[in-house]
Amino acid sequence: MVLKPLKFSLLCLTPAVLLGGACTLSGAQITESNPAANGPVHIKVSRPAHPQIIPEALFGSFLEPIRQSTYGGLWADAVVNPSFEDGLWSSNNIAQMLHERPELRRGSEVGLPLPWEPLERSQGSRYAPIRGDAANSYQSLLLMSLPGKEVGILQRLDLPVQRELTYKGNIWIKHVEGPETVSVSLRRRDHHDQTLASADIVASQATWTKYPFSLTLKPGNVAPLDPVDLVISLSNDARAQVDNVSLFPADAVDGMDPDVLNLARELHSPLVRFGGNFTSHYDWHDGLGPADKRISKLNLSWGIPEYNTFGTDEFLNFCRLINAQPQIALNLGTGHPQDAADWVRYVNEHWGDHKGGNLWELGNELWGDFQVGYPSMERVAAKTLATSQAIRAVDPHARLIATGADEDFFHDWDAQQLATPPDTFNYLSTHFVVNDNVQLAHASDQFRTQAALALPWGLADRMQAIKKQIADSGRPDVKVAFTEWLMVSDSHTGPHFSNLGGALFAGGFLNMVLRNSDAVGVSDMTGIIDFAGIVKKHGQAYGSPAYWVLRAYSSTHPHLLLAVQSDSPTYNVTHGIQRLPEISNVPYLDVIAAESADGKSLVLFCVNRHLTHAATAEVDLSAFGVKSGTARISTITGENILVENDEVNPNTVTPIMRSEAFKSKLTYTFPSKSVTVVEIPKDGLK
Repeated sequence: MVLKPLKFSLLCLTPAVLLGGACTLSGAQITESNPAANGPVHIKVSRPAHPQIIPEALFGSFLEPIRQSTYGGLWADAVVNPSFEDGLWSSNNIAQMLHERPELRRGSEVGLPLPWEPLERSQGSRYAPIRGDAANSYQSLLLMSLPGKEVGILQRLDLPVQRELTYKGNIWIKHVEGPETVSVSLRRRDHHDQTLASADIVASQATWTKYPFSLTLKPGNVAPLDPVDLVISLSNDARAQVDNVSLFPADAVDGMDPDVLNLARELHSPLVRFGGNFTSHYDWHDGLGPADKRISKLNLSWGIPEYNTFGTDEFLNFCRLINAQPQIALNLGTGHPQDAADWVRYVNEHWGDHKGGNLWELGNELWGDFQVGYPSMERVAAKTLATSQAIRAVDPHARLIATGADEDFFHDWDAQQLATPPDTFNYLSTHFVVNDNVQLAHASDQFRTQAALALPWGLADRMQAIKKQIADSGRPDVKVAFTEWLMVSDSHTGPHFSNLGGALFAGGFLNMVLRNSDAVGVSDMTGIIDFAGIVKKHGQAYGSPAYWVLRAYSSTHPHLLLAVQSDSPTYNVTHGIQRLPEISNVPYLDVIAAESADGKSLVLFCVNRHLTHAATAEVDLSAFGVKSGTARISTITGENILVENDEVNPNTVTPIMRSEAFKSKLTYTFPSKSVTVVEIPKDGLK
């Protein structure tokens, strides 16, 4: 995932524009091309002349070890840098950590790897990293206590105490000299005389030995969202080496956070992509075998630790637990075609009916020089073909996605990929990770918002251009795969993946791919965890506003696209966001209609982009012989586009549910800045 540097700044939008007027500044403007009439918007739904099937995979999602997605998110181990390694963060990330938590500097001064701290700062240097003698990875830590005193190390942890009070862990210990007891405890943050739970381990072995322990907090002793300190300590002149400490809540499911799993399962995402920038240097073998023996490494793409405790088996298990299919991106950076084929074989042996036919992505954003080992444009087709041939040799039924370029520079790159033999791949990828920067200086926040919300509508033309290039190459069956899409506000004053504006963008994007599902076969929102999906902070998991949009769409299981006629007011964007600065006829009320997979419901997906005006609409279903019925309505909206969910208020933006009886026509008022899903059960229709 990358946001390409662009040249920006844009224009004005006054309240008059939002109410139906127009504004002009230095030649830039928003105008309404179909001004609102006094009456309601008229929407007519009918069956199309040529039925269009909606691929289930349009509601896919995306998982990459970045930020708090895997480690610190899905993976429930609360300990950071459990095996006491150095070199797991880039210099920029270290600088950021020390800026946010200056107390970590003291640990570094006495030989402790980040983010470990000394229990008592006044005790000086009683710690020593030991290279080449470790239970896991490359380094362990020697602890040396003082006569009659306790010496130890600590790490600040966020625990889900609102859900679970018992925590189970393991620690590897090698006794060196003195008393054999090693204490593991949870203590109140920065009040180390207040022990909340403890376990004493008799570690007498002079060789590396794994010791389990359990810690149970008392109800009410730790408030939700309050951090605690995990302490490992020795007393009375003892010395021991420690390594590879873990701490999981007792209710973890196969090492995964149950709250995150439940939210992921309820998302009904049929597909999860395991990929991203890390793909180009990821060795899948590192994530196999006993977790205690997996090596911690630097994630080169993001400058953060890759512990490899969440590997292929864990990812496949995650997919099983949430009823999703895997979509795995293969390493075409440092990897070799045979490595890719071996991974395909391994997954086929461990997934489903073991017959293969899974979805595989041939690299990630290979056009970018930020990809480790990126191929040149002249070499990408050969790399793609060689990897495809190696995979086809072990699984002729594998479905393959070749790396295509983004919509604003796709032609020459995609032409190279399309010059390969026709059976090389089944899909050609593109990404739409876009910010709200605009062309002209001094743009108002309102204009930037309107321009950002128009992006999915304008994207359809670019997507159709990609489709045409594919068809002109003689591959009519190859479809576009949006394997990443996300809205980012660089100014933090407009639509962003964390706020209601990001939810409006998500609804608009999903409407775009539904409308163009004859050309788009796969769509993966960034991401299922973190970014626009499920977020976990301070032990609390919750869904972003965009999460609720994807969930509302996917849970209806739309299958057959229906025809929609609408006279919604529209607007035009001029000199808008750099990647799509000119967009025409953007409907304020954007409506898609579909029939559900079981044929029992009609579903309307409705996005009201207007920031201040509700839209009353009359929906005509007479083409289906409908005279009356009851609609189930789910609406996602809020006070303004910047409102978002967080760990303190996780349900600020969630669906508002209601039922609406109607006769002849469904008349409904869609709130401003809202995404609404309307389900009309056929068994209630007359």
